Amino acid sequence: MMRLIFMGTPDFAVPSLRILHEQGYNIVAVITATDKPAGRGGHLQMSAVKKYALEHNLPVLQPSNLKDPAFSEQLQALQPDLQVVVAFRMLPMSVITAAKYGTINLHASLLPQYRGAAPINWAVANGETETGVTTFFIEQKLDTGNIIFQEKTPILPHENAGDIHDRLMTMGADLVLKTVDAIATQTAVAHPQPMVENSKPAPKIFTPTCELHFEQSCVVLHNLVRGLSPYPAAFTTWNGQSLKVFATEALPTPHSYPIGTVVSDGKYVDVATVDGFLRLLEVQLAGRKRMDIAAFLRGQKLVAALPC
Repeated sequence: MMRLIFMGTPDFAVPSLRILHEQGYNIVAVITATDKPAGRGGHLQMSAVKKYALEHNLPVLQPSNLKDPAFSEQLQALQPDLQVVVAFRMLPMSVITAAKYGTINLHASLLPQYRGAAPINWAVANGETETGVTTFFIEQKLDTGNIIFQEKTPILPHENAGDIHDRLMTMGADLVLKTVDAIATQTAVAHPQPMVENSKPAPKIFTPTCELHFEQSCVVLHNLVRGLSPYPAAFTTWNGQSLKVFATEALPTPHSYPIGTVVSDGKYVDVATVDGFLRLLEVQLAGRKRMDIAAFLRGQKLVAALPC
């Protein structure tokens, strides 16, 4: 049985680790992020991948510096046949080349589209109707290596990034197993990523990206909300407080309201955009619980307009 090193950190990576472990592959090390302070008490919290590894007696490494020569020596000493990476971080060449058959990665998009840190968010935010998962051999340049397998799935109009994340997490685990099986039996055939014009990137999402600007199309805003829900969540300002927006409906229709105007009968909230209204359905005021708009409006003062 091949000797595997698995690298990953969040929940998204756990099913891939689990399926390899349950299928009997020899996982000689699990590499994950260092424990991080979390919560009000700042207690150190281990990653989801580390939790699974410890529960199943898999050896764990948590290097703070992947370029440390001592870490490279650790990898070489483990004599890995293959390294499997799922939702980890960029690797130096000294790590990429440590295994006999190379290092493979699971990416949550149909490469070469949506290379980068947030492929699920951006695919939904851009209004795509299809996405998927890709396994490929890692090269030095981000998400550019030869493709081994891909699987596609639709993005339905009502789905948000959380829905797609959960589906790709399961699909991805199956594809990782298929890929490792193919490499183990020497039947894997990798091919270069196709050249495409106007490829769409998936950079890391920062706070300014999440702010709703109502001078945009209501459909564009609605897709942005879907792409950022449930995390990190789109937001606007309500009576001087930050208001996260988790679910909306786009209502394209002509109107004469100034952009950002709030229209409501106390049961719904529509915000005027350049070409219609964005109806707010689920929101969360800073320091409060997430709730539907009817519950939110009880006791709230309406505002004349939201910031554009």
